[in-house]
Amino acid sequence: MKKRKLINWLCLSGIVAVVFYLLHDIVGAANYPSYDWIHDPVSNLTAIGAPSERIANAFVTGYKIFACLCCVLACIVIKNQKQKSLRLGVYLFTIMNFISAIGYALCPLHNNSNDNGTIQLFIHDGVITPIVVLLSIASLIMIAVGAFKQKQKKFGALALGALACMLIGSVLAWNVPMVGIFERFSLYSAVVFTGVLGLYCFKAKA
Repeated sequence: MKKRKLINWLCLSGIVAVVFYLLHDIVGAANYPSYDWIHDPVSNLTAIGAPSERIANAFVTGYKIFACLCCVLACIVIKNQKQKSLRLGVYLFTIMNFISAIGYALCPLHNNSNDNGTIQLFIHDGVITPIVVLLSIASLIMIAVGAFKQKQKKFGALALGALACMLIGSVLAWNVPMVGIFERFSLYSAVVFTGVLGLYCFKAKA
């Protein structure tokens, strides 16, 4: 059995990140009396003025810390990988996580509908979100290509699966009433793939 280094074990922070995100969703909804997870977007749980704002943000902060930690460690672990596309994909995925963590924290949504026309909302939806989405798509494609070239079919298939869920969820969330369900397809694809990346780097040679 291969002896794993400390950095490999720390990559499991990606799994911890997934747990924190799931708790933010479950506990946040439990502390938001009128929240409907079928129709309401996840971002409502951490919106300014929401009943669940404080507790949901506490779990989201934990998620961001562990997700970014996992991605930084992944960049170190995969630096010697032969496939340049795989390395670049992980780097882009890391950048996406940092932009998401910092950007959404600086420009959160407001629970008050009267604040829907603010510059903060424009930056949140019109600037940060498109950047995060484009980086997510590009990174997952490059990771999948690199993984398949290295004969790591399972990892490549998981990257493509995350990409498919992200795209399907994004399209359906804008076209059907059940926004909450399909938005989760999109959001959880990136969240869960962070855990997948952590497991991959846990098993990889550092």
